[in-house]
Amino acid sequence: MTALRPEQPTPDYVPGHDLLAGKVVVVTAAAGAGIGAAVVRRALEEGAKAVVFSDTHARRLAEAEEALAAEFGPERVRQLVCDVTQEADVQALLGAADELGGVDVLVNNAGLGGTDSILEVTDEAWHRVIDITLTGTMRATRAAGQRFVAAGKKGVIVNNASVIGWRAQEGQAHYAAAKAGVMALTRCAALDLAPHGIRVNAVSPSLAMHPFLEKVTSAELLVELKQREAFGRAAAPWEVANVMVFLASDYSSYLTGEVISVSSQHA
Repeated sequence: MTALRPEQPTPDYVPGHDLLAGKVVVVTAAAGAGIGAAVVRRALEEGAKAVVFSDTHARRLAEAEEALAAEFGPERVRQLVCDVTQEADVQALLGAADELGGVDVLVNNAGLGGTDSILEVTDEAWHRVIDITLTGTMRATRAAGQRFVAAGKKGVIVNNASVIGWRAQEGQAHYAAAKAGVMALTRCAALDLAPHGIRVNAVSPSLAMHPFLEKVTSAELLVELKQREAFGRAAAPWEVANVMVFLASDYSSYLTGEVISVSSQHA
């Protein structure tokens, strides 16, 4: 029997060091309490000139914008409803960044999971997971890349993948296929954009704890998933956001086409 891993405490929150000073950052799927929202906050703490963030939930977006504007200043935050399955929405999101001087960093966080056996998954469920998680990432990457090239800007794209893109798990064929696709997209887009000085990387989290996850996942499964981790606990969303900010910053200037596992579970 495998011994239980002792749960290590979450480290203290790390203050910002202006890693994104002067940058205009765009983040998709960032109105909740998960990784996207943590990236928005961290980008602001790291000195971003402005952060444009999106989601499909208008009310939560407005509430998040109000709270962030009160803390960081209304001139530094802007929200826009964006469904990444719609090209017009993606263009509008990047257009909002154009009004602030143009996107410098794109963080593709939008994704959709679910649990369906391959024996039972419907075409509709399969296509929806792929369209949001993989094709949506492509749409935003394409739109940002075109803007970077047109402006002669050495921009950065950071994608959110998942360890599920490496390892097998029951009921996750659609999500795993989509996240493995995000990894492959990251590597190939990096080569396409490297001649323009544009970098594309991804993070691959395992378990990042936030309130929504606790609502949709049984306590028993969460305990099991935590026990698989080296530290015996889930990551805090900001711990994943820290790695994404590093990849977005000039500290990772020679990294492109990489998928960084924010977990002990590479496979």
